[in-house]
Amino acid sequence: MTYFVSLAFIAIVASLAWALFFMMRDGTDGKRKTSNMARALAFRVGLSVLLFLCILIAWKLGYIQPTGIPAGK
Repeated sequence: MTYFVSLAFIAIVASLAWALFFMMRDGTDGKRKTSNMARALAFRVGLSVLLFLCILIAWKLGYIQPTGIPAGK
């Protein structure tokens, strides 16, 4: 589970960097703007939601356990 979460986090950060690359590159030197940045950000949001759902499912199935920190203190 640790490897899966680490890999997903790296993919999310890479997608964010990819969006930054498109933001800096598109629309320069007389080229028209493309929707690559929006697509990369949408992909990042999708990956984040998928990671959150996978963590919730893993918790419900018992693959991961809470840390035992008391709530409300």
